Amino acid sequence: MKKFMDENFLLSTPTAVKLFHDYAKDMPIIDYHCHLSPKEIYENKKFKNITEAWLYGDHYKWRAMRINGIDEKYITGDANDYDKFLAWAKTLSIAIGNPLYSWTHLELQRYFGIYDTLDENSAPEIWEKVNSLLATDDFSVRELIKKSNVKTLCTTDDPIDSLEYHKKLKEDNDFSVNVLPAFRPDKALRINKDTFIPWIKKLEGIYGRQLESYDEFLKAIESRVEFFNNMGCRVSDHAIDVMEYAETTKEEVSSIYGKALKGQALTKEEISKYKTYTLKFLGKLYHKFDWAMQLHIAALRDNNTNMYKKLGPDTGFDGINDDSIAEPLSKLLDSLQIDNLLPKTILYTLNPKDNLILATTVGNFQDGSIPGKIQFGSAWWFNDTKDGMIDQMNNLASVGLIDRFIGMLTDSRSFLSYTRHEYFRRIVCDLIGKWVENGEFPNDIELLGKIVQNISYNNAKEYFKI
Repeated sequence: MKKFMDENFLLSTPTAVKLFHDYAKDMPIIDYHCHLSPKEIYENKKFKNITEAWLYGDHYKWRAMRINGIDEKYITGDANDYDKFLAWAKTLSIAIGNPLYSWTHLELQRYFGIYDTLDENSAPEIWEKVNSLLATDDFSVRELIKKSNVKTLCTTDDPIDSLEYHKKLKEDNDFSVNVLPAFRPDKALRINKDTFIPWIKKLEGIYGRQLESYDEFLKAIESRVEFFNNMGCRVSDHAIDVMEYAETTKEEVSSIYGKALKGQALTKEEISKYKTYTLKFLGKLYHKFDWAMQLHIAALRDNNTNMYKKLGPDTGFDGINDDSIAEPLSKLLDSLQIDNLLPKTILYTLNPKDNLILATTVGNFQDGSIPGKIQFGSAWWFNDTKDGMIDQMNNLASVGLIDRFIGMLTDSRSFLSYTRHEYFRRIVCDLIGKWVENGEFPNDIELLGKIVQNISYNNAKEYFKI
């Protein structure tokens, strides 16, 4: 029997062990999609306790606690932080098979040197030990990022964001990690939502003029893309919950935009036409500035009406959508490729049924300009489990070139989540190690080592030109 989460955790063959320890383990990190706060990075926040670092805003943990019958008081409610930590320890102790179990213990080991398992009995001692470390300057936000060997991270930012903290960080010579913005224009596309007109009003305030026409709106959006580009942005991000494509004209979309500003109801077809044209316009801008366009597809959000009214979005009540994506996605990409204006694109799906669809779609739109221009993105959200990662990479490798894969991202709000890169790298090394030891690929350790280093870091560095 193997020891619990020892140095060869998840590594089942000698080849996997060598690949991880000699090649993957110490590679730096480019976290090209996360939800960390640039303000907290600039201010070098220190956490008052482990609950604040672990449980504030972590809807992965919240979901598990609810499943375990924990009262909301101990999740997002007014219970004290110690009691919330105990509730999490109680839940974690039975989370067998859930990656939260591995992630939690990797964080305890790598950041705090704690190799005990967390449960109700060990919780009080672990609470005291971790909190005493968090109180020191060595465990501030910036130090945690540096301990994680992060070279660059890309936050998630609304087009109307001032990026003031990115600017301050760029000018701060005491912090060498690149903290770059990422352009997330979801509210600009959600013309059917109550947030659309208030968001337009805020954009008007920044742009300095009213946006009564669609032409003016597009000019304002372009000005924000230029601003983000000047601030070092290399990537955009879109939550495409339903993949849509509808042929239309600028004149037609201009009329749809005008109706929306007047508060008139839009048809489903009108909404789809507006989203299609606007996303294509954005894609062309991304191509102009050599950004990567990320499309996160197939989330079904805010399913629990009562809890949405109580807590708002992104609180653990989202799921997987099962709409058809192949045809509209292909049409969107092709419409940009026809004019040779398709940007670098990373495709993610929340529904694993679409894995081979994405893996084959990326092969349809490579143009030879750079390796892996169109990417099948890493296993995302509910899929960033061991099985989910293996499934994604198996599909990618089977119809493409895994050596060109840009690898892992955290997609996280937690400064302690960088151990997920280690988790991912161990799985990559084990997958490749099994292929080698099964006689499916030569035991050329130099080539294999280069492949895992490419997936771990090198490909992302070249892809984003960082």
